[in-house]
Amino acid sequence: MSSEEYKLLDTISSPRELKKLSAEELRVYCDELRRYIIDECSVNPGHLASSLGAVELAAALHYVFETPEDKIVWDVGHQTYAHKIITGRREAFRTKRRLNGISGFPRMSESEYDAFGGGHASVSISAAFGMAKAAELRGEKRQVVAVIGDGSMTGGLAFEGLNNAGASKRTNLLVILNDNNMAIDQATGALKNYLLKISTSVHYNRFKQRLWGILSHTPRLLRLCQKAGNAVKQGLLNKSNLFESLNFRYFGPVDGHNLKELVRTLRALRDIEGPKLLHVMTVKGKGYLPAEHNQSVWHAPGCFNPDTGERISAPADAARYQDVFGETLLELARRDARVVGVTPAMPSGCSMNILLREMPERCFDVGIAEGHAVTFSAGLAAAGMVPFCNIYSTFMQRAYDNVIHDVAIQGLPVVMCLDRGGLVGEDGVTHHGVFDMAAFGAVPGLTVAAPMNEPELRNMMWTGLQAGAPFMIRYPRGLGEGLPWRGLPFETLPVGRGRRLREGRDVALVTVGTVGNAAARAAERAAAQGVEAAHYDLRWVKPLDTELLDEVGRTFRRVITVEDGCLRGGVGEAVAAYFNARGYDAHVTCLGIGDTWVEHGTPEQLHALCGYDEESILRALTQPA
Repeated sequence: MSSEEYKLLDTISSPRELKKLSAEELRVYCDELRRYIIDECSVNPGHLASSLGAVELAAALHYVFETPEDKIVWDVGHQTYAHKIITGRREAFRTKRRLNGISGFPRMSESEYDAFGGGHASVSISAAFGMAKAAELRGEKRQVVAVIGDGSMTGGLAFEGLNNAGASKRTNLLVILNDNNMAIDQATGALKNYLLKISTSVHYNRFKQRLWGILSHTPRLLRLCQKAGNAVKQGLLNKSNLFESLNFRYFGPVDGHNLKELVRTLRALRDIEGPKLLHVMTVKGKGYLPAEHNQSVWHAPGCFNPDTGERISAPADAARYQDVFGETLLELARRDARVVGVTPAMPSGCSMNILLREMPERCFDVGIAEGHAVTFSAGLAAAGMVPFCNIYSTFMQRAYDNVIHDVAIQGLPVVMCLDRGGLVGEDGVTHHGVFDMAAFGAVPGLTVAAPMNEPELRNMMWTGLQAGAPFMIRYPRGLGEGLPWRGLPFETLPVGRGRRLREGRDVALVTVGTVGNAAARAAERAAAQGVEAAHYDLRWVKPLDTELLDEVGRTFRRVITVEDGCLRGGVGEAVAAYFNARGYDAHVTCLGIGDTWVEHGTPEQLHALCGYDEESILRALTQPA
């Protein structure tokens, strides 16, 4: 679409200007805004479908409320592209998720309109309640709104926030439940069925339509409705409303794509004090048919042709680590009836959907609830199963206590697979999996493995199945090395034993995980410059191979360690500490992620920025001793 066709979008650079539009102009503006998001995401990918579903909601919120004085807290941030563009970041939107560009998620440091950062799900209600309580304590008259998706509402933190906020009857908080029956994949669980029951209740919806028709003309009846609301809803729904039971006044459901209804409803809710919840029904991918028809794929589709919906992807000569995991898990499940899969709302992202399709009774999507996923897995293991619990590394941080208390202390045979280990790229600081090796390497009785390539991931999964003890495997997002792995016989790897990959006399290169592939290439190039580097692949973060380290410590005065994780408390420091304890006279240089937050960019750019890409490793190998 040419800029001439963005007639209204070109004139709006702030919510203040948005408020000048008429109701019809606001509708046209939303059409242009949706098309702009589609066009820009087609060439600079991001989280498309969720944001398309929230266009009218974002516009209505900024149209009604006095932002940034009033605060809008967006849960996760997948749904915030319209919000970013409305709040003066239309041109910057072209740089989203790129190195030195704006984030794909809300960031307080990026805009005064981003009231709270949103990288992990289910935080919005707690954060917004904190803001509302602060306003109350300071005597400030401001509105605070939390916008949370139905998928994020499955997280325990969301219910902790509801429970706490519902007890504070005077604190002015509006929770908007953006209900599209989807997280990244199809929503699951009892809450989904409950929301569906509410949204499809003929009597309740008829009552709602009549009620809001009256309220829009007679504001005085609003107070009467508040007093009678509990009794009416209990009768219509044949049981107490879940949210009303938590002392939230429940309103809705309303059509999240009907701007007139949304604006009227939000204006009415401004005058109601205390905690309240508005149930908004939206369609993920709204306004773009390919995204509406295949919502999971179009959550984050990559580049595509906006006119035809054809997705554009570069040809791949290697399998993704996610698919190695998914296909291997299915193979293990076919071999061993004890094997089950557990994931917190990420079946397609981690490729557990492969098992889900073939053996749905042995695959469990527990919703966005990482702590529950781990403890549920522990319960399965205690009863004789061998669960493979797959959680993205950054999200496993939320389940650290569960791993320690419910799995490790009890020595239960849970195989925890940490997808997206290391720097993940464009999703940025909230999604990098940089702390796992340092954090879990400190847990007694827990084996932590890091494969270097596809066959090793496959064999580590097999080894984990045989271990009969807490077992963790961390691996990165994206393509492997292109090595054959399908159909290969399984090999049980000796736990805590690494391997020497290359002989050398000048310097020792000690790596763990897939970063060893870049190190291997750097060692080859160093040899061409006259530096012979021995290369050791540890394979195991814990237990460390002390025999291998003794060989390195006795033989080399220069040692370079490389890891795709934080250096503080990481593998390199553990190697240096071991050398020091044994009295080896080796100078250790550790390459990895320093004590800093790493923003978004391509993985290649970020590896270079942090100093452990192939070129950086080569420089470390060839610099004078």
